Amino acid sequence: MTNIKTVLSKFYEEYINHTPKKLKIIDAYLFYILLTGIIQFVYCCLVGTFPFNSFLAGFISTASCFVLGVCLRLQSNPQNKLQFAGISPERGFADFVFAHIILHLVVMNFIG
Repeated sequence: MTNIKTVLSKFYEEYINHTPKKLKIIDAYLFYILLTGIIQFVYCCLVGTFPFNSFLAGFISTASCFVLGVCLRLQSNPQNKLQFAGISPERGFADFVFAHIILHLVVMNFIG
């Protein structure tokens, strides 16, 4: 048990000291989206899925927002500059916003 505590404390210390603030903000967004998806799923299990297309649209929206956020984090990470050489952080954020607009238009259309 002490090994797990030391690993977690070392991980937390490295995260706090070496992760840029921009990535911490994206991580907070990802954590919020993850909690939203968990709450939606638990609500569906407890209450039911009467308007199933509404639940499905909300859950798909949450999962897709999480995937888009992970893509933004990958593009914004300074350690991944070689993989995304032609993409600036500003363009990555613009792609993220554009994809969100398209995603939410599709989700609103799916709800009915």
